[in-house]
Amino acid sequence: MHTQNQFNLVDESWIPIAGHGLASLSDIFSKPHFKALGGNPIQKISVLKLLLAICQTAATPQDDDEWAQMGAQGMAAKALAYLQEKRDCFWLYGEKPFLQMPAIEKAAEQTFGAILPEISTGNTTVLTQSQVEQNLSDAEKALAILQLMNFAMGGKSDNSIVLSPNYKGKSNEKGNPSVGKAGPSLSYNGLLHSFILGENILHTLWFNLATFNHIASSLMFKEQLGIPPWELMPTGEACPIASQLKYSWIGRLIPISQFVLLSKNNIHYSEGIYFPNYKNGVVDTSVAANYSKKETKVLWCDPEKRPWRSLVSLLSFLNTNQQDDFICQNIHFSINRARSFENQIETIGIWNGGLRVSSNSGKYYLSGTDDFVESEIYLPTAYLGESWYHNLKKEMSGLDDLSKNVYGTVLAYFKECNVEGKSHAAQASNLFWQLCEPQFPKLLDACELIEKLPEARQIFANIVTRCYDTHCPKETARQLDAWAKCRPQIGWYLKGESPNSKNSKKAKKAKA
Repeated sequence: MHTQNQFNLVDESWIPIAGHGLASLSDIFSKPHFKALGGNPIQKISVLKLLLAICQTAATPQDDDEWAQMGAQGMAAKALAYLQEKRDCFWLYGEKPFLQMPAIEKAAEQTFGAILPEISTGNTTVLTQSQVEQNLSDAEKALAILQLMNFAMGGKSDNSIVLSPNYKGKSNEKGNPSVGKAGPSLSYNGLLHSFILGENILHTLWFNLATFNHIASSLMFKEQLGIPPWELMPTGEACPIASQLKYSWIGRLIPISQFVLLSKNNIHYSEGIYFPNYKNGVVDTSVAANYSKKETKVLWCDPEKRPWRSLVSLLSFLNTNQQDDFICQNIHFSINRARSFENQIETIGIWNGGLRVSSNSGKYYLSGTDDFVESEIYLPTAYLGESWYHNLKKEMSGLDDLSKNVYGTVLAYFKECNVEGKSHAAQASNLFWQLCEPQFPKLLDACELIEKLPEARQIFANIVTRCYDTHCPKETARQLDAWAKCRPQIGWYLKGESPNSKNSKKAKKAKA
């Protein structure tokens, strides 16, 4: 253990910045030209949550009026003053190392490859050089600790070390150390996280900054704002401080879900505080959840379903008559305040990201199609009304119908050719969504300027034809016959109808 203070996160460069390199915490709040965070999606989420926790501690406004009056620069000034005052809380090494527990030193040492999902360890196949385990710099170690708190890959922690007397949460039914749980920001399959984006990092933090009123109205945080863990770390898994962190806003931003301690080139870690998950009705404020059913549902990461396709669910609160859909607290309060201050905020972005994982017997890993997921969508604030939302919901339903049409017609083509076609149909459907993504901004505009809808629909109709022709060759007489017989008929979509409408059924009968 390092007892001498070394590597202060306030001053040292360790945070990845897109197009810049590394920056310190003080750089973040003093240099407004930084546009966006760098790194992979779960690194961005972990760092953004830390920055938000700092802002919430230093500058939580009472309500949206105070939030607007403070502005991004006012928030940054308060955060910078706080960091200078509490600088001694941010030493990566020392007697009180940042977010670390010296008492966990007896836990087994592991390499950092055990906690980084993109690194291949054991008998895992190495596909690229980036998957090879290497010694980490102090900057990378700081980032790894933050990532571990949020996105711990369950099953690898040493749960033989228990700090709270009589605590049974790290033991199985036989009394043996249990398999470590996944981090609260990861959960079972990999949760999808959403944040509002501004023109730079400071505006992004300002947009996502909760007020005391927002926190009080949330039923998940009985401890309200809470005390940041770097000021007061827990002494065990079930101590009073742990209980406060478990149910506070800041405790969820910086979840001490793992008790860790850095050694020279390795890390000691054991499962820390157990945070309630979506099955208990509690999620990160950046996760969209549906509480209308008996069991809470959440939006998961899916590399085969890009996050922009979940926009209707994320914005369902714009429909005042819809009470049974997903709510993401970050998106909800941020967009409502953006609408209230439309004259100050002309455009907002919505960032979605996360990591899709597989699990078996409590152990989490990347397999098959598992991967990082990330996307950005920018919208004029003036669009964010109920009429625009209804149009978007209808048009997205139309795209879903087109995707099914692509799948069905390609499958029918191969059936006519007496060939198994499910894999071709699935590939054609995936291609459809890939080709739709670059055109999605045009659909967002058309949902506000409805005179542009015919042009937008024609673009997506052409994509259907392109996908069908790509996967259904017509080189032989038999192929040409099947191609002509099964070719997509989507006049219903161009008219703004559903495939089951009376007009579309008549067209199908006429074709037959």
